[in-house]
Amino acid sequence: MSDIQTLTEAILAFRDERDWKQFHTPKDMALSLCLEAAEVLEHFQWKNGEEMERYVRDHAEEIGDELSDVLFWVLLMSHDLHIDIAEAFRQKLEKTKKKYPVDKAKGKAGKYTDYLDTDRTVS
Repeated sequence: MSDIQTLTEAILAFRDERDWKQFHTPKDMALSLCLEAAEVLEHFQWKNGEEMERYVRDHAEEIGDELSDVLFWVLLMSHDLHIDIAEAFRQKLEKTKKKYPVDKAKGKAGKYTDYLDTDRTVS
């Protein structure tokens, strides 16, 4: 059994014990995912450089909690929408590799459209 499957089963048990499935529409799960992602972002707002490094070191557990909340909703949504998230991730990574070939993207922070060949199509 994969880690993703094990985590998903734990989430489903948690939800089912509380009879919360009735509240988990795709829209509301997507909203919850966005809200949790915003809580991750709050940890980094207004911080730079050494202050950021110190903050991350001192608040790793809290940041981990928020990242875990994001993962919770990703796994729950993918389950309820019948999406094999591991396979979707692998496929997306392959698409991203094509968008950002090493020879053009290495060491660059720009979007792929900043350095694409004009004769190449990207999906």
